[in-house]
Amino acid sequence: MLDKYSLKIISPSMKWGAKQLARFNIKPYQVTLVGFLVGMIGVCLIAFNQYLVALIFIVLNRVADGLDGALARLSNEESAAGAFLDIVLDFIFYQAVVVGFAFASPDNVTVSLLLMLSFVGTGCSFLAFAIYAEKFNIKSIHFPQKGFHYMNGLAEGTETIAFFVLACIFPEYYIPLAFAFMVICIATTIIRIWFGYRTLEKI
Repeated sequence: MLDKYSLKIISPSMKWGAKQLARFNIKPYQVTLVGFLVGMIGVCLIAFNQYLVALIFIVLNRVADGLDGALARLSNEESAAGAFLDIVLDFIFYQAVVVGFAFASPDNVTVSLLLMLSFVGTGCSFLAFAIYAEKFNIKSIHFPQKGFHYMNGLAEGTETIAFFVLACIFPEYYIPLAFAFMVICIATTIIRIWFGYRTLEKI
């Protein structure tokens, strides 16, 4: 819901960062891979209750996620392979953060499992529609720069990261935060299924 606004805000910084990386001949896929590994370090830190340190690695992961796309566009190296790698590692990372919180405390396990299930709903509806959007050449109005159709929803990248940040800063409130975000994810899944079905039904 907020991605179209947050991307406009951070875009100048990402472009500047991409220019610095290009000077050292760094490739977009290298940024993607390093960002993923950094994020997974954050997941391990969450599991050991090092929440604030983990937050640093999570933020670095998200910075890398913005830089790889900006670098690809700057160097004219946008590719289906790069977009594929980016989205797959993003979804693994999102699920892994929730797993980290599940390992952090036995009390977190149930809500973490439910949250992961809601993540499956948002992810499947997102990616399934992207397949047919490509097949029928359906363009994304708000995210034309993306390497695949980017489907709107209440729970997008910005909201997900906001949840992670709040959970790391206030881990004692992880359970109510996770329940609240789970409801948002479920609503997003329902909206995407309805929108996707109605859109494809007209083709």
